[in-house]
Amino acid sequence: MKKQAYKVDITSVAKAAGVSAATVSRVMNHPDLVNPATRKKVETAIRKTGYIRNRAAQAMHGRRSATLGLVVPTVNYSIFAELVQSFNDAVTDLGFTLLLATHGYDLKAEYQVLRKLLEHRVDGIALIGLDHSDDTYRLLASQDVPVVAVWSYSETSPLSCIGADNREAGRLAAEHLLSLGHQRIGFIFPPTDENDRARGRLQAVQSVFEDAGITIPDTWSVQSLYSIAQAKAACLELLGREQGLTALVCGNDIIAQGAISGAMQRGLRVPQDLSIIGIGDFAGSADIYPALSTVHIPAQEIGAQAGRYLVERIADFDAKDIVRCKIEVTLKLRETTAPLVAK
Repeated sequence: MKKQAYKVDITSVAKAAGVSAATVSRVMNHPDLVNPATRKKVETAIRKTGYIRNRAAQAMHGRRSATLGLVVPTVNYSIFAELVQSFNDAVTDLGFTLLLATHGYDLKAEYQVLRKLLEHRVDGIALIGLDHSDDTYRLLASQDVPVVAVWSYSETSPLSCIGADNREAGRLAAEHLLSLGHQRIGFIFPPTDENDRARGRLQAVQSVFEDAGITIPDTWSVQSLYSIAQAKAACLELLGREQGLTALVCGNDIIAQGAISGAMQRGLRVPQDLSIIGIGDFAGSADIYPALSTVHIPAQEIGAQAGRYLVERIADFDAKDIVRCKIEVTLKLRETTAPLVAK
């Protein structure tokens, strides 16, 4: 009997069965989760190709641990909660376990937690955004594991990315306020030095106002971390010194929720006296009072797509193959924005 001239791997089985490598993985690890007809096709392909799963090799190469690493800035509030949950659900269905780590918006800390995940021999890495330290980029380039940046999209991303165009999100928020007649508009954004999501949104908002011939003085802008308490304090500071503002654009929904609380504490009605818009459309944004107008970033879709993509890449990894997937954002008009009323 003539020996095959090539090594039969999971990709070979997938091609023979006419399914994805992820589906083959699921048949081997969680067959009860696969449609019987599909499972039969895969099992037939396994028999015909003579594929044998090498568990010893898996312990040293490729799927060394059947785990994936996801590094997020924070698990406080609901900023990344939906993304983490959908990512976890997607990879669990495909037979993988998720290791989650946080870095508190500190890119030096991100490098350290990333090293620890790689020491655990994870089979793939997902990171939030595209701002990462040089050390992190060098570390990722030295590892033979697939990597995907989630939440942010850029057509020039050095990594595969699945996410939203944050500049588009900022543009939609700014144009909405302008369409309502507002021109005295305050900004509450987080620091942007190591946060490409916030930086892209803020730059887009500024560009929209500049194109409309509106000058925004520096005194109309304050910074706040992603904290309702800090955002409330920042809003009180801003409204205390600039009492003629008619609208606020906030870096995300957490900041917007704090701004609503701050405005109400000053006795302002939202939106009659002050319109407020966020970005993100996090869980609960539609349920607070008043319901928050915001830009919807489809976190569940981003998380699920990123999880499935990472598993697919494990079976057929090529560091030179960079995929960039843009997930569209949409404006969600609710109760915190209204047309400017002349006084």
